[in-house]
Amino acid sequence: MKVAFLGTGLMGLPMAQRLLQANVPLIAYNRTPEKLKPLQLLGAEIATKPYEAIRAADCVILMLTNTVAIYNVLLSDASLRYLKGRTVIQMGTITPSESQEIQETVITAGGEYIEAPVLGSIPEAETGNLIVMVGGEPNQYSKNLRLLRYFSPEPLLIGPVGSAAALKLALNQLIASLTTAFGMSLAFVQRQGVDVELFMKILRDSSLYAPTFDKKLQRMLDNDYENPNFPTKYLFKDTDLFLSEAESLGLNVSSVEGVRTLLKIAMNWGFANDDYSALFAAIKTDE
Repeated sequence: MKVAFLGTGLMGLPMAQRLLQANVPLIAYNRTPEKLKPLQLLGAEIATKPYEAIRAADCVILMLTNTVAIYNVLLSDASLRYLKGRTVIQMGTITPSESQEIQETVITAGGEYIEAPVLGSIPEAETGNLIVMVGGEPNQYSKNLRLLRYFSPEPLLIGPVGSAAALKLALNQLIASLTTAFGMSLAFVQRQGVDVELFMKILRDSSLYAPTFDKKLQRMLDNDYENPNFPTKYLFKDTDLFLSEAESLGLNVSSVEGVRTLLKIAMNWGFANDDYSALFAAIKTDE
């Protein structure tokens, strides 16, 4: 089976490298050709147009930023005519309704579609330890399980298309809200003159603790947000998606709107491409 990998950014690149290291035949496309050089060195074919990659492959993996990119790359007139007989695996973060709309278009074009968004960042992508959540039919899950195991020890079937996308948004909302809540408490104890190590010791020993707090602590203390595993602009995008879906379900999203505001401030201050823990800078508004 030959795989077309469309989208080789921060997460897509190490995921595609995993396939090449396992000797999976791969053809890659990225709108920024320079990002494909590491894959080319590992033996990947390089496509200059998305439809060239789709035409040459049996399976198409999407790791793109948003639905606009998906429509431009996968669902353009040039690409649609080559989807017949192909399996499309959408692994980015989009809304359930967007995923279902893409599914309908792919099926109409004669292809198969599943969603398989991932939880984790670059280190997990490099080692194949992402959490992969699959939305699709059980037979589709079984058929693509071997391929998905290059990214995760045990991909999980969540339900039909849309269910995995919903779960991914719920989890990314937790990323944003937990980081914001921790940053607020950290800034508060700093301003009150409480020793940060004592704060962390008590927190680690309590049921309130989450490992992500220690992952982001030093970045916040050092105001060092460079070399991100997940940039602020992507968490802002995912928070926006969550808000739109949650509001449509009649949920009170006041707390998440506050998180979105802090992410927006961080982006306006030049942290869009830095680690999302930069929202700590937005919390400390007078510094």
